[in-house]
Amino acid sequence: MNAVPTLALVALLAWGADQQGLMQFRSQPFDSPSVTPAALESVSADTTVPDTSVQSAAHSSAPLRPESRLLLIRYVDGEFAKLVQSLPGGKKGFRLVVGKPLNMQKLNDTLRLYGTAAVRGETVQITGLEIRSDEIIVQINGGTKKHFNWRQHIQFGVGNAATPPPDVTPLVQVTGANLVLDYGRPVPDMSPDDLKHDLAAMLDFSKEHSATVNWIDTLPQQFQDAIKDHRAVVGMDSEMVLAAMGRPEHKVREKSPEGNETEDWIYGSPPARTTFVTFAGDTVIRVKEFN
Repeated sequence: MNAVPTLALVALLAWGADQQGLMQFRSQPFDSPSVTPAALESVSADTTVPDTSVQSAAHSSAPLRPESRLLLIRYVDGEFAKLVQSLPGGKKGFRLVVGKPLNMQKLNDTLRLYGTAAVRGETVQITGLEIRSDEIIVQINGGTKKHFNWRQHIQFGVGNAATPPPDVTPLVQVTGANLVLDYGRPVPDMSPDDLKHDLAAMLDFSKEHSATVNWIDTLPQQFQDAIKDHRAVVGMDSEMVLAAMGRPEHKVREKSPEGNETEDWIYGSPPARTTFVTFAGDTVIRVKEFN
């Protein structure tokens, strides 16, 4: 009579032991050498927001191709962007090492040393690209070249005596700046979007429209179509060609025996596709392409 309760108790204890083993198995932590209490404590203590100012380092290992160079000039030169950080002045420009975070200490030191060319949040324009062997110099608002002001150099005089002009309120001189993208190797092959991404630590292109969008809508349809197709056609002026193809890599001026002057804008270089756009005055009179 007493055997039945005893057997029931043994069965109950055995079932409980199985359940305990199951629960112990489920509660074991994931076996990973990288997940330790010390690591978790370190992660929880690190509240630093990830730095989004790192430029892209995932470029091609091949050097910049002539056709890619042309696209950079065509689609980046002339574009507007909003400053993410204040832009320092100085003749040498501010250097950005591509693939590394923005050095804020260096930026602040340069701002104190050379002054501020444009403040954070201001809309600026890229007005030139100079592509060198291992770096790209991006001119902002005209770059760092000193602009000549004739009013500051004129003198008045009678006979041999010359005196400077009377004191007047000095004119506000708009200054530009340069950004130097340092690749640390031959400039790699890239797209216009890649170049804009490399500038993201200082320039935000996302909310700015192209400098030519609204103006293009006012042009005759054949010129609108040509600009959208990134080609020049006879009858365009220089502004239309710039909107369609960007700044030329070379310009050649010639004068015929009859005294007529023409200017060729040359895009690309052999053996890559090369386009010659010939102007008479400010009007395109001929377009030739060589493959």
